[in-house]
Amino acid sequence: MFKRKLEKSIHTKLSRDDDYTGYLQLDTLLDAQKPLSDPPHHDEMLFIIQHQVAELWMKLLIHEIGQAIAYMQKNEMPPAVKNLARVRHVQNQLYNQWGVLDTLTPSEYVQFRHVFGKASGFQSAQYRILEFMLGNKSRTMLSVYEHQPEWHAKLSEVLASPSLYEEFLMYLARQGLPVPAHAIDRDFRTMREPDEDVVAVLKTIYDDPRTYWVEYETSEALMDIANNFQFWRFHHLKTVERIIGHKRGSGGSSGVSFLQKAIEIEFFPELIQVRTQIGED
Repeated sequence: MFKRKLEKSIHTKLSRDDDYTGYLQLDTLLDAQKPLSDPPHHDEMLFIIQHQVAELWMKLLIHEIGQAIAYMQKNEMPPAVKNLARVRHVQNQLYNQWGVLDTLTPSEYVQFRHVFGKASGFQSAQYRILEFMLGNKSRTMLSVYEHQPEWHAKLSEVLASPSLYEEFLMYLARQGLPVPAHAIDRDFRTMREPDEDVVAVLKTIYDDPRTYWVEYETSEALMDIANNFQFWRFHHLKTVERIIGHKRGSGGSSGVSFLQKAIEIEFFPELIQVRTQIGED
C-alpha cells in the first residue's frame, strides 16, 4: 500500500493559540452540543447539530446580504451581485440539510422532544433578521425577544432599516428610473404593498435587458433568493409534518398549519407580477 510521508516543511511544533483548533475555536464549538435527555437519546445529537449548523449558515447569510446592501448603497453592483450569488449557494446548503433531518422518525423524536420545553425554531433571532432584511417586517415579532436585550436591539435596528429589495429600488432611482418616491421614502418598519408603478419600472428593465443588464441580473438574483427561501420553507413544513404530523409546535404554534401560512408570504412580489406583463405591449 502506498504511504504518504509527512513533508518536512509541515508545521508540527504548534501551540493551541496558532493551530487549526485554536483558529476555529473548535474547543468551544464542539463542546456546544449538550443533549438534555437522560440518558442521552442517540438522535438528540442529530437534532442539536442540525439546528446549530443552520444558525451558522444563517449567520453567513446575514453577513453576505449586509455586504450586498453596503455595495448597493455605493452603486457598486457587480460585487453586490457576487454576494447575492454566494447567498444562493448558502441557501442550497440550508435546504439540503433537511434531507439529514428527514432520517429522524416520529418514534425517535418523541423520545426526547419534551426536553427542550418551549424552545422552537420560531424563536430564532437570526431567522427573523433574515426575514426583516428581505422585507417581511413585523413589529409585533419584537415581543418574542424582550428577554434577550441584545437580539431585541439588533432586530429593532434591522426592522427600521431598508430591506435588500428597497436598497435595490433606491439604486434604480439613483440611475434615473422612475421609482415612485413613496416606495423608498417611507417607514421601513412596515411591509411594502405591491406597487404597479414599481412593476412598470421592472418591466422597463425586463423589456430591454441589454440596456439594463446590471439591473436585470440583480433582479434575477433577487428572484432566485426569494424562490430558494420558499423552497426552504416548504421542505421545513414537510419535514415537520413527517416527524410530528399535525401536533402543536413546541413554541406554542399550531404546527404545520402555521408553517403553511408562511409559504403564502412572498418576498419581492413585484418581481413575480412583472413576469405576467413581460412581452405585452
